[in-house]
Amino acid sequence: MRLYKNEKGTLRKMAQDFQGIDQMMLMVPVLKKMPTVDVSEAISLMENKDLLILFNEFSKQEQGEIFAEFPLVKQLSFFQQVSKKLFSKIFEEMPSDARADLFQLLTQQEQVDLLPFLNKKIREDVLALSSYPADTAGGIMITDFATVSKNMSCFEAIQKVRRDAPSKKTIYYVYVVNEDQTLVGFITLKDLIIAEPDVLVEEELHSDFIFGYVSESSESIAKKIDKYELVALPIINDKNQLVGIVTHDEAIDVIQAEHTEDMERFMGIMSSNEEVDYNDTTIFGHFKKRVVWLVTLAIVGIISGLIIHSYEGALAQMMILALYMPMVADTGGNAGSQSATVIIRALALGQVTLKSWVKVLWKETRIALMLSVCLGLLAFAKVVFLSWETEIPAAYSLVSIGGVIALALSFQVISSTIIGATLPLIVRKFGGDPAVVASPAITTIVDISGLLIYFSLAAYFFNLK
Repeated sequence: MRLYKNEKGTLRKMAQDFQGIDQMMLMVPVLKKMPTVDVSEAISLMENKDLLILFNEFSKQEQGEIFAEFPLVKQLSFFQQVSKKLFSKIFEEMPSDARADLFQLLTQQEQVDLLPFLNKKIREDVLALSSYPADTAGGIMITDFATVSKNMSCFEAIQKVRRDAPSKKTIYYVYVVNEDQTLVGFITLKDLIIAEPDVLVEEELHSDFIFGYVSESSESIAKKIDKYELVALPIINDKNQLVGIVTHDEAIDVIQAEHTEDMERFMGIMSSNEEVDYNDTTIFGHFKKRVVWLVTLAIVGIISGLIIHSYEGALAQMMILALYMPMVADTGGNAGSQSATVIIRALALGQVTLKSWVKVLWKETRIALMLSVCLGLLAFAKVVFLSWETEIPAAYSLVSIGGVIALALSFQVISSTIIGATLPLIVRKFGGDPAVVASPAITTIVDISGLLIYFSLAAYFFNLK
């Protein structure tokens, strides 16, 4: 394993060297033993003219598989610098979904320039897949699958699978269709191999199966694959005709993309359909994604300043209150963010629905009560043991001040937890994405509520003005 890692690192170092093509050619035997994704990673930084030389050492199928793993930016750069006739040979060997993704990024003129060099079947396939929105099943499905008829014998079915020659990652399921491509079921490769050669496919057919519609969202498709632990999911149109499949690989990519989007939204970062790789995003691109929420929340944060300003007299009378303002605010923000995260995840996984909002709030309230007792006692102990030398008005004791601060923090924990649980449910109720209830937004809101609770209790118990 260590040797393999060293070789991979050496390959990447050579690829980064503009003059390293001769050395890289010597490493071809090692490249051919490496997984495709690692080969792609190792050579993706090479100059395009050097890549053309290196590609000659691989078969057309290997070229397509390696090229498909390149970042889209690199794929576009390569396309724009080589002849369309030469590129078409590599393009035709790419997985159908990767072909469609790249084709959609080309300009209309670039598409027109490429299409004449593609064979008819590939051309029709690319145009068909590219017509579907990227966030639907049609946008992520592939057309690399095997089909048989239920009237075939298992021996005949195996022969047809060989002729169809689907890729090794999609051959686990063989789909059974009738004359007009209507999906009637599936049979596993294991079923075909174990069955007697003269047994009809119909006798081994699985007629109860999970499927997705071509217009269904990619997130819904990924959840089905995850829920039922499928290797691939058949995709049908409104006529129940099989038009493609979505593999578990694509499902993982969709889930990762959704998690990234949710994380960005939750942290107040504007999501974008552009390249999401950190290194490939420009400084200004990062700035645009972050600035909107932060500026908005900074403006809203003025309310906190107004609250503090209105209680300047109270702070002047009891400066110890200023020492523990951050503690109350931070604890409330943490409690609210925790609660929101739990609810957003539960909504995403289908564990919580809008119909159960009363149950959810009652549960979060009880949790908040337990947390408030624990954190309130901790806050009281902190005030008593850390502020025993702090100057306080003679009319009050440190114990009474600690008790009020602890009470304020406890109320803050309860209110913040309820706010954090409620906001995602409200957003979902109005058809929005709960993840837009960003962590900075919740923190800002609970900061305002926390200051109101803190100073209101202090003013009430200590007669502050």
